[in-house]
Amino acid sequence: MDLIKAYVRQELLGPLRGAGRWVSMGLAGSVALVVGVILLLLSLLRALQTETRGAFDGNWSWIPYLIAIGALAAVIALLLRQVGKRGLQ
Repeated sequence: MDLIKAYVRQELLGPLRGAGRWVSMGLAGSVALVVGVILLLLSLLRALQTETRGAFDGNWSWIPYLIAIGALAAVIALLLRQVGKRGLQ
């Protein structure tokens, strides 16, 4: 019976702990990346609205939002290209 318990600990619980660490680090990294991208996009939008000296006033006020959305699409495309098919190894 002790042999079975030791085998289960070695072959089941060990890899599960490793997978738990892998998932938790991935989630923490994802949250940090999302927060960073949101802050960068907001700063880009704010800079476009304040530093363009009235170029985007009136009927052109939507252009900074379009530029920020385009930047977000570019970041998403870059991130999706980096997604690999690696597993837990």
